[in-house]
Amino acid sequence: MFSQGQLVFAGLFFIAFVIAMIYAYRKDLALHRIFYKGNYKILIGFGVFIGILFLIKIFFKR
Repeated sequence: MFSQGQLVFAGLFFIAFVIAMIYAYRKDLALHRIFYKGNYKILIGFGVFIGILFLIKIFFKR
């Protein structure tokens, strides 16, 4: 389906992209601590919301 060259390019691109994202995140870590306090609450809220949707789906399926 993909040639050997395409697979090598995709692998190298993925590795380079991950390294660039780690570098960018480390560079902005101080700003993240200032401006994004409390983001874990939003993540927990999304998780609870998705859990409630699954419970509703299971409840109405029976």
